[in-house]
Amino acid sequence: MTSMLTLLRMVMGFVIAKFIAVYTGPSGLAMLGQIQSMVVSLNGLINAPAGSGVVRYTSENYRDGYQACAPWWRASIQWILIVSAIVIPIGFVFSEYLSNQLFQDPSFNWLIVITVCLLPLAALGTICNSVINGQQQYRRYVSLGMVSVVVSSCLMVLLIITANIEGALFATAIQSGLIGLIMLLLNFKQPWFKFQYWWGKTDLITRKSIGGYMLMAITSALTVPVSLILVRNMVIDQLGWEAAGYWQAVWRISDVYITVITMALSTYYLPKLSSLVGVECILKEVRKTVSVIIPIVIVLSLIVYFLRDFAIAILFTEEFSAARDLFAIQLTANVIKITGWLYAYPMLSRGATKWYISSEIFFSISIVLLSYLFITGFGLKGIVFASLLNNSIYLFFVMSNIRTFSR
Repeated sequence: MTSMLTLLRMVMGFVIAKFIAVYTGPSGLAMLGQIQSMVVSLNGLINAPAGSGVVRYTSENYRDGYQACAPWWRASIQWILIVSAIVIPIGFVFSEYLSNQLFQDPSFNWLIVITVCLLPLAALGTICNSVINGQQQYRRYVSLGMVSVVVSSCLMVLLIITANIEGALFATAIQSGLIGLIMLLLNFKQPWFKFQYWWGKTDLITRKSIGGYMLMAITSALTVPVSLILVRNMVIDQLGWEAAGYWQAVWRISDVYITVITMALSTYYLPKLSSLVGVECILKEVRKTVSVIIPIVIVLSLIVYFLRDFAIAILFTEEFSAARDLFAIQLTANVIKITGWLYAYPMLSRGATKWYISSEIFFSISIVLLSYLFITGFGLKGIVFASLLNNSIYLFFVMSNIRTFSR
């Protein structure tokens, strides 16, 4: 079933890319990239208490009954309420400023308002996914994923056709909230979906346990997507919206299989690492996963590279032909990136908060600085050169320190 979900994600991702290219062109694709980065950042903030921490503690305790998991579930809900109370008002107040930073046009502030209003729904949907994942109910996890992909993708295509770029931006803004609503409706009758497990007292130690994972997730939400926005703004300022659209096209094609790999890691790899005890056991699992995943990633990258002209013609339009020169370096950078992720996942599974936060901040800053230097020297190709160098340094960093943060 996982392979079916993988295939579905890839197909729907390609379909959406085609409609965006036809109806909005390179500049529209660049605008879509901006709002997607914003949505990922905001969702990362609100989902921080609902993700990896819930997966870990559910995985460790569900065999003892749902009551044993309840303290961490309650702590997650409490943190979501706190984050919502902070993020939503800030989103309202700074909506015009954020719109101007993203689109160079404050009139799109309504997108920010809609996105922040739907954040609690997105968080509740993530909690449901995390509980299912933590219990290793992979069949249900995949089935619900299929429903979410189909519904959200069909909505996006419909809105792109009817409202062009504004429809695409609106669909992106509401997508996570819609998926959250679907997850709530489909899990409402589950035995673990009872008020007593989700609301009540919890101790300080439990809240701190979830809080540790929150810090890591919030760091990712405020570093990776924001750094992408800053890099994209550099391209827009120096080379224009069209050039940013070319880079976004390459990013979107490569992101399809990266997303698939990431889903597989979150579904199988993270719970497995969380259940292991001892550095040697963790290292053995990491090496085994690398030996399986990386050859697949390399093969996928080679296929994408040799079929890049065909992919551009099928997935986009002739307007995007200039993007072909970016593929080789970008795909190489992707292989190195995924390898680095495999070695870095023990940071999440072991709750190595300081390691994770410091590395995310450092390498997000470095990609922005490297991009500035390389864009100035090499133009649009400078972005992919910067990614290659940054990912290589990150891989060296995590491979050198994996024994330390796996303890």
